Amino acid sequence: MSLNTPPLLDSTASVVAPAVLLPYQQAWVADKSQLKVAEKSRRIGLTWAEAADDVLIAASDKKSGGQNVYYVGYNQDMTMEFIEACAMWARSFDYVASEIEEGLWEDEDKQIKTFTIRFPNSKHRITALSSRPSNLRGKQGVVVIDEAAFHEDLAGLIKAALALLIWGGKVRIISTHNGDENLFNELINEIRSGKRKGSVFRCDFHEAVKDGLYKRVCLRRGIEYDADEETKWVKEVYDFYGDDADEELDVIPSQGSGRWLSTALLEKLADEQSQVVTFTAPKGFDTWTEEARTTEVETWLKATVEPLLVGLQPQDTHFYGLDFARKRDASSMWVQGQRLNLKRYCPFVLEMIKVPYNQQKQILSHVTDKLPRFAKGAHDATGNGGYLAEQMQIKWGERVEAVMLSEGWYREHTPHFKASLEDGMIENMPANKDIRDDHLLFRKVKGVAKIPEQRTKSEDGSNKRHGDSGIAHLLCDYASTMPVGAIEWTPAPSPSDVPKNMQDMFDDWHMGGMQIGRAHV
Repeated sequence: MSLNTPPLLDSTASVVAPAVLLPYQQAWVADKSQLKVAEKSRRIGLTWAEAADDVLIAASDKKSGGQNVYYVGYNQDMTMEFIEACAMWARSFDYVASEIEEGLWEDEDKQIKTFTIRFPNSKHRITALSSRPSNLRGKQGVVVIDEAAFHEDLAGLIKAALALLIWGGKVRIISTHNGDENLFNELINEIRSGKRKGSVFRCDFHEAVKDGLYKRVCLRRGIEYDADEETKWVKEVYDFYGDDADEELDVIPSQGSGRWLSTALLEKLADEQSQVVTFTAPKGFDTWTEEARTTEVETWLKATVEPLLVGLQPQDTHFYGLDFARKRDASSMWVQGQRLNLKRYCPFVLEMIKVPYNQQKQILSHVTDKLPRFAKGAHDATGNGGYLAEQMQIKWGERVEAVMLSEGWYREHTPHFKASLEDGMIENMPANKDIRDDHLLFRKVKGVAKIPEQRTKSEDGSNKRHGDSGIAHLLCDYASTMPVGAIEWTPAPSPSDVPKNMQDMFDDWHMGGMQIGRAHV
């Protein structure tokens, strides 16, 4: 034998190569519905299979059904994982594609990274976008919304994505569940009930294992498949997820886990008698003179707020919470009265939109001056809110508290807020859609209830909101747990009210410059 003769290898002709995609992945890709929704277990590789299909679509010419693909994940790590999977599939399919291109997408006041893979032969591309709905406007092609149940503005995303169907686009919505009270779950129910055209794909963890998920894990790890090891592995996965396994693995949406506060609870508290009053700065208000702005606000206070203040119960203790905003959102002031039985009610919520600092101070000063038995106010002092909090502290001292809204603060104080709502210690809230939707934004993130970094639009579409009244309500609840003794004022009688036999004493008090009235703490 020549030394240059290559060694003889065992024949692989009889070896059956495993399919690239597992049966459930194949079933997902095979569904060519214009709108398809996947409710799935976590970590079964469905997005990986979607990436394979998307590469085939983007690499094909128009005659073969090729289109652009737009991927929307809810964070950058997910986006990068998808784009890298697409790049891997492009290499595996031997398609000519560009390297991953990074770009910047302007999203209001911040820049967000985008990632693109171009296919020169087809002139199509795969682009990963931020989750801002407007990013899909004017686009045409296939839209993939991944982990949809966790997106901040899923309603806006779906609305923008479905518009692409008119001209032959397609929409794929993929997610594990995030409770039963969210738009993702509602969309699934609409399709299943026949109210909306589309298809629903479902795959839980056990189904994925039955279709060969663990065998594929063994293949990737280079170990031999063993049925007993598979059983052990499945148990370990379920043990890891614990109480969350129903939702995370078995595709059973947890009741109420999507939203921290349920719609049913908030609607039960809705009260038509509880008012929402709003001062929206007129166009060009910032350019007015200080005197003109002050006069405008004073006129509004007398006409709109004063009747509400006159109607407050003088025997009840009052609190407020304020979520500050200056330009984009609303400054929301939540007012509560507390009865002798310690139950609290909301006579009104006051909101200020695009109002300068001085005028916000003017409004707050006017209202707090008229609150009977005013005991405590709590301000969101994060960022620019610190200035207004400081001004009110100068006026009211320890009866106003500046709160830095941190994860630790939320962890400490949100349980009391929810308990007060559920136990009836908070009796009501305005029957107002914006108010309700603000409260529905609360989510539990890593065990802590808070409002995510997302913005919504008011019901009339004219202004943006960021859970404004929900945070104000939470701060008001906090204020009610930290009261400072209210200072009451008993006025001295007027001369006409003084009995004739005490006129001389009254004149002596008055002429002597003595303080008329007495403070009671």
